[in-house]
Amino acid sequence: MWLITIISQWAIPSLLFFIPLLAFLRGIKVYETFVSGASEGFSTAIKIIPFLVGMLVAVSVFRASGAMELLVKLFDPLMGMIRAPVEILPLAIMRPLSGGGALGIAAELIGTHGPDSFIGMLASTMQGSTDTTFYVLTVYFGSVGIHRYRYALALGLMADISGLLASIFIVNLLFS
Repeated sequence: MWLITIISQWAIPSLLFFIPLLAFLRGIKVYETFVSGASEGFSTAIKIIPFLVGMLVAVSVFRASGAMELLVKLFDPLMGMIRAPVEILPLAIMRPLSGGGALGIAAELIGTHGPDSFIGMLASTMQGSTDTTFYVLTVYFGSVGIHRYRYALALGLMADISGLLASIFIVNLLFS
């Protein structure tokens, strides 16, 4: 146990030391390469800001308009059939849209119901089993100029639904 603790404490600092050292020994200009990469990262960040702002505005409008509550009411009967609490629906809806919004909902669920509750464990499992599909498509695909992502959207949403159903199944299996 103590060996794992020591390795986990020193893994990242060791990598941050040995990778530049190895690059230096191979004749790579480490600082210049770092600055060049940081410059490219900054220009990429500037390119994705409009896509990010658009996505955040769309998510805010979705929540503020009452569309989230309407979807929760529509899917309430289905949630009973798959043995999932209706309280988890806002997280299931928000997760493909926004990681930050989904994290806020998950934190609220865990704060209300407790981390060891069925809802808390399901929220945590869902956070780790699904992805922010619309965010990925909007920001990452948009930043590199990909405009035809119809199939990626369908596959991403299928993966999110699979992750949701797997989370419900596993949490029901282990904690019900």
